[in-house]
Amino acid sequence: MDGGVRERRRSARHRGDHRGRGRRRASSWDGRGAHGAARARRAGAERRASRARFTPLDRADAGRGSRRHARHRQAGCDQRGTSRRVDPRQLASRSACAAARLPHRADAEGPSGTAPVTKVIAPGAALGVLGSGQLGRMFAIAARRMGYRVHTFSPDADTPTGQVADVEVVAEYEDLDALRAFARQVDVVTFEFENVPIDAIDAIEAITPVRPCGVALHTAQQRAREKQFLADRGFPTAPFGRAASLDELWDAVARIGTPSVIKTAAFGYDGKGQHKVTTPADVEHIWTAIGHQEAVVEKFIGLQTEISMIGVRGIDGEMEHYQPFENRHRDHILDVTTTPAAITPALAARAAEITRHVLEELQYVGVLCVEFFVDTEGELLVNELAPRPHNSGHLTFDAAVTSQFEQQVRAICALPLGSTMLLTPAAAMANLLGELWEDGEPNWAAASRFSDVKLHLYGKTEPRRGRKMGHMTAMGRTTDEALDRVISARDALLI
Repeated sequence: MDGGVRERRRSARHRGDHRGRGRRRASSWDGRGAHGAARARRAGAERRASRARFTPLDRADAGRGSRRHARHRQAGCDQRGTSRRVDPRQLASRSACAAARLPHRADAEGPSGTAPVTKVIAPGAALGVLGSGQLGRMFAIAARRMGYRVHTFSPDADTPTGQVADVEVVAEYEDLDALRAFARQVDVVTFEFENVPIDAIDAIEAITPVRPCGVALHTAQQRAREKQFLADRGFPTAPFGRAASLDELWDAVARIGTPSVIKTAAFGYDGKGQHKVTTPADVEHIWTAIGHQEAVVEKFIGLQTEISMIGVRGIDGEMEHYQPFENRHRDHILDVTTTPAAITPALAARAAEITRHVLEELQYVGVLCVEFFVDTEGELLVNELAPRPHNSGHLTFDAAVTSQFEQQVRAICALPLGSTMLLTPAAAMANLLGELWEDGEPNWAAASRFSDVKLHLYGKTEPRRGRKMGHMTAMGRTTDEALDRVISARDALLI
């Protein structure tokens, strides 16, 4: 094995818009009511996929945080796209992930004639994390607090996750021998970012469980596959098309119309790989700018706001979700998050229902974030999926009974899920980006005078513009109160 292995037990240290816009026709799956029917097509609306009608898991007005179990239902599709590309992994998604639910090590047998009982991975076991950023760091902190050991695998050394993990393996994701050796040392593997090569997941899954499974990762790590997955199952999205050539890109823009947004199918986050199309004359230039790679074209959507819903599903189908988070971006990067989101109870219930359906369709195990647009007509549109804990949920570390990171530990270890209740009526989170360091070290003493604001730094040693270096969390009686506290504390860093 070429990868380096570092064993460590040390505490963390610190050194020194697109918003797809436009109008859409309602899908025939309509989560705004328990038994919503399709609305009549609007005049002039973009032609969308025929939608499968889902039997709802629960009524749309179900309360926040209710525990749910998966129920079987039919799902059909008749989706049009710029070109139809059906990936065999997606066709097998339900059965593949269902099979992946069972640990590779022997489970205890259930009563005669029943399915095996999934083995609980108890404290003291080793949990593997692919990736080594701040999400892995907070996962490791939660896991070690619960008595687990944590091994992290990534190409980099002295990482945010590695600084708090028990073992840090430094190797490339293409090093299958290193991955197999890593897998043999842990009881289950998860990931903290979605751009892990699928071959790496396959190599590990042959040895030890990966949760969520590789099929879920494969679906969510590429926009074109993700959009097709959502459309085929009737989830509401902005009108979109897929393109793998310049001719297909022209065709997609012609059908979707302008303004629209061209997004690279792979490796896009925080606004990377996104280009607005104002006129058809922009298309060829954008095709060159994205390196002639597969892309998704989306209608530009006028927004009221953006929200995210973080859900978690256990191995046995138990589900929980946090109340919605409202997100504000600056230069395409999340700036602040507040909860509860300033949306109607009906819209919050619909977002929760969609999230439960996504979790079930993927036979998902772990934490997943569904990002939503709320358009100018109050319609809810799925923007994208994040198959992991999410930046908007960082405030749960301080403000919820069970953080999203502890939920990830519980889910992948086959433990019962925790409560998603907030400890306070409202909370707010503000990201700390690298530009705060441009004029020298931030004024930590001034910010610390806000004694009720929590500071989290990720141990990154090289601040740069747009890089997430940490975050702050504040709680309050209202979202405005919490937001004012956290923004004031962040502003004090520059005094």
